[in-house]
Amino acid sequence: MDIEKEKQDVLLRLKKIEGQVRGLQKMVEGEATCADILTQVSAVTAAMKKAGMAIVQAYMEECFNKTKEASAAKRAETMKNFQEAISRFIDWA
Repeated sequence: MDIEKEKQDVLLRLKKIEGQVRGLQKMVEGEATCADILTQVSAVTAAMKKAGMAIVQAYMEECFNKTKEASAAKRAETMKNFQEAISRFIDWA
């Protein structure tokens, strides 16, 4: 796995989302229809979910590889923290 390529992919996704959010702000300022605004909100939400999944896929292995040499307690703590983060992501997604 090329972690730098994965990181660049995530950053590109986030920059696109940033542009979508700016467009959404302009829609609200320009008094776009409620339906059009909600459609754009849905698109931004879907993009964020995809970015979240890319982060999970790209960094899961890296996070656990960093603790490979660590103590059992440290590995358990890392796993617990990762599970909590995944739980928060799933509840949102």
